[in-house]
Formats: sequence, C-alpha cells, structure tokens
Amino acid sequence: MATQEDLPLPHPVSSGAIIINGRCSLRAEGEHRVVLVAGLPVHLYSGNDAVAEAYAMVLLVDGGYATQREVAAAFGCSERTVRRHQDRYHDGGMTALATRSGWRPGRRRLPAKRLRIIEGLNAEGLSNREVARRLGVTENAIRQVIGPQEQPASAQPLLPFEETTEEVHAHAPSSDDADNTPPVPNSAEPTSPPASTDAEPEPVGMCLDVDPMNRTWDRLLARFGVLDDAAPMFGNAKAVPGAAVLCAVPMLVASGIFRVAHKIYGEIGPAFYGLRTTLLTLLLMALWRIKRPEALKEHDPQSLGQVLGLDRVPEVRTLRRKLTRLASYHGAEELGKELARLRVDARGQLMGFLYVDGHVRAYHGKRRIPKTHVARMRLSMPATTDYWVNDEAGDPLFVMTAEANAGMVKMLPEVLGEVRKLVGDRHVTIVFDRGGWSPKLFLKLIKDGFGILTYRKGKCRRIAAHRFELRSARIDGRKVQYRLHDQGVRFLKGKLRLRQVTRLTDDGHQTHVLTTQWNLPDIEVAYRMFERWRQENFCKYLREEFLLDALVDYGVEPDDPTRTVPNPKRRALDKEIRDARAQVAKLEQSYGAAAADNPEGRRPTMRGFKIAHGKLGKKLRAARDHVAELVARRRSLPKRVEVRDLSEDVVVRLSTERKHLSNVIKMLAYQAESDLLAFLTPHYARCSNEGRTLLHELFRAKADIEVTDTELRVTVCPLSSPHRTSAVQALCETLTASEILFPGTGLTMRFAVRQRPQVGLAFPGPRPVADPPVAQVSP
Repeated sequence: MATQEDLPLPHPVSSGAIIINGRCSLRAEGEHRVVLVAGLPVHLYSGNDAVAEAYAMVLLVDGGYATQREVAAAFGCSERTVRRHQDRYHDGGMTALATRSGWRPGRRRLPAKRLRIIEGLNAEGLSNREVARRLGVTENAIRQVIGPQEQPASAQPLLPFEETTEEVHAHAPSSDDADNTPPVPNSAEPTSPPASTDAEPEPVGMCLDVDPMNRTWDRLLARFGVLDDAAPMFGNAKAVPGAAVLCAVPMLVASGIFRVAHKIYGEIGPAFYGLRTTLLTLLLMALWRIKRPEALKEHDPQSLGQVLGLDRVPEVRTLRRKLTRLASYHGAEELGKELARLRVDARGQLMGFLYVDGHVRAYHGKRRIPKTHVARMRLSMPATTDYWVNDEAGDPLFVMTAEANAGMVKMLPEVLGEVRKLVGDRHVTIVFDRGGWSPKLFLKLIKDGFGILTYRKGKCRRIAAHRFELRSARIDGRKVQYRLHDQGVRFLKGKLRLRQVTRLTDDGHQTHVLTTQWNLPDIEVAYRMFERWRQENFCKYLREEFLLDALVDYGVEPDDPTRTVPNPKRRALDKEIRDARAQVAKLEQSYGAAAADNPEGRRPTMRGFKIAHGKLGKKLRAARDHVAELVARRRSLPKRVEVRDLSEDVVVRLSTERKHLSNVIKMLAYQAESDLLAFLTPHYARCSNEGRTLLHELFRAKADIEVTDTELRVTVCPLSSPHRTSAVQALCETLTASEILFPGTGLTMRFAVRQRPQVGLAFPGPRPVADPPVAQVSP
C-alpha cells in the first residue's frame, strides 16, 4: 500500500511560517501548505487548491483549534468568509466548498421573456435610459441586449407580452429589477425635499394587473421567475383602517433603508413579496404595534394590503420565510452600520455626546447559554447582552451584541471603534454608567481622542454642604437647577487627572460625576450625565411597545470552544469549603463553651480537659484537616477553563442574525416616531408628555386613499379631539412639502386631514316661524 510522502519542510520553522495562535501554525514550501497543531501535521494541501484551503479553515474552527478571527487573519480573509465556508461545509460537505459565487455562467442577465418588450419600446424611438426606467433595470442591461446581443428567432415568450405592451406602459408605477442581478443603488431616492425637479425619477417595475384587489397576473409572473417584487398598485378607498400610518413613510424613506438594503441584499426574488415589500411590511407592523409575525392572524389581510398597495399582506409563514432568507445573507450588521452612517450625516449636530449602555435580554428556554446579572430582576440568569449607542436626543444610532455577555469595560473599546468609523476625527464625549468604571480604560479612551462622562465608583470623601453652590440654566429648552461643587481629582498615582462635579440633593445625597470636559459649565456637565436616563427610558419603551426582548427564533450557534469560563469544579469546591468551615466554627464554639464551663477543681490542667473532651477535640481536628485538604485541592485547579473542556452540556449561544435584523427594524420605527415628534412639537403644546401617544392614535386611525397618475393622496380621518386633529393637520402640511415618493412607485405622497362634520342642521335662509296653533272648539 502506497503511503503519502512527508513534506520536506526545513527545521526549525522557516521564515514563511504563519503563526495562527499559540499551538497552531501554517507552513508553506513552494506550492505546498501544511497545517500544524501542537507540532503535528493535520492537513496537507496545495496552495492552488481553493477547496482544500477552505476545508483547512473549517477544520481549524470546527475542531476548536482556533477562533474565526485567528483563522481569518492567518489566511488573509474576513471572518464572514470563514463562516460562509463553515455553513457550506455543514450543508453539502466538500462539494459545497467548490460552489462558485456570483452569477451562474451562461445565464442571461435579462430574462428572455422581456426582450420583445425592449425591442418594441426601442422601435418606438425611446432611448435606452427611458426603456431602463420603465422596466426597472439598468441602462447597461438594455444596451447589452439591443447592441451586441441578438434575440434568437426561436425564443418564444411564455405570455403574450406583445399584446399587453400598452397595458404595461399604463400600469408600470413600481417594482425593482425583474432579474436577479444586484441592482445599482438608486441615488435619486429622496431623503429630503428635492432641490430640483429635473432629477431622474426612481425606476419602476412592470405590472400587468388592472385591479388593485386582484393581482393574479403579477403573482403568475413571480411564479414564472419574471418578477422579483410586486409593484404597489393603489385604488381609491374610503376609511381604510390603519391607513394613517402612511404618514410615517416619508420618514422611513428618508432613513435610506430601502436603497441601503438593495445595496447589501440585492434581490431575494423571484417572488411576489420581494425585498422592498418585506421591509415595508415589517416597518409598518412595528408602527401598528403588531409585535410578532404570528399576530398578523388577528388582522384583516386585505385591509392591511390596501395600505401597502397590494391585494393582501404576506401570510405568517411567508413573512417568517423572508426573514430567514434575509438572515442567510448575514448582512444585518452591515445594514445597521450603513444606516448609522446616514444618520450621522443627517444629524451630525447631535453627535457631540453619545450614550452607551447595555441591555440584557433574559432567556427562559431550555438551552444552556452563558449567564449574566439581570439588574431589573436582581438575579443572575441565562441572557444575552446588547450594547446600544444613542445620540444626545436619546434616539438610537446602532446596536452591538456582546459575546458571552462581556462587560462594558471589555466592550467599550470595540463599540467606540465603530463610533470612530462613523464620526471620523470628530471629538465625541461618551456617557456611560458605573459598569464602565476603569481608570486604565479612561487613559486609553483619552489617548484615542474620546471624552468621558461617567459616575464615580467606590468610596469618596464627603464634601461639606456649605461648599455647594446653586446653579440654574436653560439647556435644550428646559430649565434645570442643581446644587453643585466642582473640583479636580487624580487617579493612578497622579497619571490621570479628571474633573469631578458633585451634586447635592435635598435629602443630603451626593452624586459624583467625572469628566474630561474642562471647558463646559458645571451645570451642563451634570445635565448631560443625568440625561442618561433617556437611554434607560428608550430601552423600557422598546421592551414594552416593540417587544424588544422577544425571542425571534429558536436557532442556536456553537459557542467559541476556546472561550474561557470560571472553573465549575472550583465553584463546587468553594461551596464545600464554606460548609466545612461552618462546621469547624460550630465545633470550635462547642469546644470553647466546654472550656469556659470547665470545673478547675476537678480538672485544673489543660491535659485533663483534653482527656475529658477527647471526642469533641478529635472531631475538631478532623474538621480542620478536611478544610486544609479542600483548600489544597482548590489550589491545584485552574481558575478558568476553556468551554470545550467542560464535561457538562455543551454551551451554545442564541443565533444573532435574525435578532439583529429585527432590532434594526424596530430601531428605524422608533427613529421615524422621533422624527415625526420633532415636526409635531411646534403645533402640540403637550408634545413632551403626550406626543408619542398622539402618534400611536395616528398610526391606528382610518384614512381615505386616492390615487392619480402622479400622486398618492392620503386623507386622515379626524382624531379623538379637535386640538389633536389640528396638530396632525399641521404635520400633514409639513410632510406634503417634502415631496416624497412612495417606495417602488413614481407617486408623490400628499397628506391632508378630513374636516370634522358640523353638528346640527344648517338652514340656507332665516329660520321659519311656526304658525300659531288653532284653537279647537267643541260642538
């Protein structure tokens, strides 16, 4: 039997060796590659074999020899590539690792079923750009079809499109590309009132239906793979339940969610419910307070479909399948970062102070996941920790999920690394609570160009009450008043100098605030610190209104096998040692009581006492020896062990992709509410207390829908009181001035409020006077 020859590698390790971690390395000699674990070769392959190299990555990560980050750094790729190789190998083995990404060779970029439509439009003299706009594709795709490519004479369309060309022209107000090519981001989609009317309109898709409540032809097109997303088609309707939620659509469009999603995900079709429709459905569900996809069963699908421009909303299983499809792209994190970048560009003036706080989502399932302390429940339990970053106004910017419930001290550098990518070289002050207390971390953050604002942790000398001064000011339109004391303090043996602002409350409590901001007034330092409760209220609001802590799916992911955790054997020994020491204390108490009661006349010496209480002394010595034995055993055990070395059940972590995507959707819905609230504030006196309640009523209100060739008119029915109705009227005027197009259409949105009917009868002339009654005379 032939044996494989050894790879002639030099010894010691050549300079071309790549160290993966402390026990793994990758050595190269010419075209040969070998993976070593603890000095032993585990995988040999050629450098030109991409499949074998992908398998080497999977082998190292799945075997627990290295983490995804270490493997990605050693092989010169991203962590996402390593995860993709793992998923493909788990699904299809070695054959799946050879799957070629990108467009399948030999497949048309434009379906043959649409070639005749293109030729007919071109014969009418329309330009390539106009043809591309009408069909919802790029101009380059039309140029390739009409120019060098010729349509085969034998190619017959599946449907008689040549007979419905005029119908297509009349009913083509929406939809994205009808092929599976990733579309070019639409730079013409308005995020603010347009500066010029000469901008190219948003490409719209093909639609063959004429009845908004009967989309049979479009569903058939999607079934045959021609349609990637249904074109919104609205019909005139009166008092549609929940249609007033369309007032939030301009804010959603301005956030950039639709074009950023197209940039990241491309298309998820062919399907009737495509990417744009799925995202819009999820966003409006959040505003309607339909907190789970399963709750769609409790609402009329046709009524909700009228709001979306469809015959009905997707079913529960369809929506869950779309979420799973989006999660398979692993683009939720990138989607959140891109949206945060747009948010920073639009609201840069609110990025001077950023609030960072962790939110713990308790887990009540049967899986074994890492535990952490849940403050609102005051106990430690299985949970997942998310770190939210909010701006000065308290609106969310982005969210990150911590691995194994890492604390704020460990997560702050990683979170601030993302913040630096978003804000650039701008100086930003980070506000956080005592969970991030670490003077060494403060030094690092100051060197990285960040300011800090946090509470002081630990004991501190009390300041005399007469040294506090009463300060008052108006900040952000609010009048604030505190009794403050300002001084400088030093930490780390004088290496770190910070400013301490102390507040004295009416009950005598002193709250110490530390910051690096020396140029701000002391009252503003205290105000910015105490405004951290906006973020606390934000998390509570999302938990109650948007069901932030809901478990989106039951999927789990394998935990990092090299992650270290406290040794459970030491924990068990600690409990035994505590019990043993309690037993020793009990015996010592009994022995001491016997010594105090010893009759010296009968036993004047200690020797006599020990003989008389020999059994008790023997038990005490045995208990002390047992304690010493347990302490020695605990000293021999390591304090932390790797997850893979645990003999208990396998530790896993909840899948994060669908949950992160769900968090982004809820974050956008909250941002849309906040933006509407800002427009509503000048017109509603109690906006600070009842503004969001008014928006909740608005989103559930009925509205009339009227559609023309160029406009989508939404007329909101009157609300519960006249002053709320007048405030919504002013809001509708502001939204109408933005000239926003409904996503996927060329229809400009117009908003108004229906006038409240007059109470009583109206007479055109003077009120008639009744004739006097005639007296009746009895015979």
